[in-house]
Amino acid sequence: DGTSIPVTLLWRPDVAATDGRAPAPLHLYGYGSYGICVDPTFSSSRLALVDRGVVFAIAHVRGGGEMGHHAWYEAAGKYLQKRNTFTDFIDCAGGLVDCGVAKAGSMTCEGRSAGGLLVGNVVNMAPSLFCAAVAGVPFVDLMVTMCDPSIPLTTEEWEEWGNPNEERYHDYMMSYSPINNVREGVTYPAMLVVSGLNDPRVAYWEPAKWAQVLRASAANGDDVLLKMDLAAGHFSASDRYRYLRELAFDYAWLLDQLNQADAPAPAS
Repeated sequence: DGTSIPVTLLWRPDVAATDGRAPAPLHLYGYGSYGICVDPTFSSSRLALVDRGVVFAIAHVRGGGEMGHHAWYEAAGKYLQKRNTFTDFIDCAGGLVDCGVAKAGSMTCEGRSAGGLLVGNVVNMAPSLFCAAVAGVPFVDLMVTMCDPSIPLTTEEWEEWGNPNEERYHDYMMSYSPINNVREGVTYPAMLVVSGLNDPRVAYWEPAKWAQVLRASAANGDDVLLKMDLAAGHFSASDRYRYLRELAFDYAWLLDQLNQADAPAPAS
């Protein structure tokens, strides 16, 4: 709709495509819900990707609050404007391709929780744009969860997505519920779906059902992986070293999908 969406980029100086070099592999992260700002703070773990030649990017899509709580969230990123979040993310990826920073098919994407709903919609809407996607504890069975008030947090979540007992919200939510819009026979990005058995916010059966629907429907269903942590909840492992081991698994998988698994990190 012509709205400019900010994107934060982090790259190793010798792989920057802005200097006329060929586009580098790129990993795009997004969230875009509840008016939460994804600030471009320092994260040492991201250097595991950047040091191996991957550009790390954050798309500050509507649904967050980066450009103002009302303008970015209340007026354009919730209820009947929620699809802006997904089209913003796709447009950010396309813009990075258009300006030569990235190349279609050599990008991966990631989102957690409500960001997993973002990823679920992106792979449904633009399956050829990314070669792989990580969906952490993804909220993907929107209609079943939002129609059952006995599930913890459901009625509270109506303030974000709408009450599906009202027809206008029901039809709109159905149009972007990831599990209800998986496309038959389409080649999807390779998928890593991560969940926790004890998650009280996104019940384990949501990502498990979604992974099975993807496996049964996608032309490349064998490329859909489900990683279920039998001891974790919504926020992954609380133990620092266990958390880092889990993150290393995700990043190793991403690097393999980007053909960067053997790329050496620069000497310190």
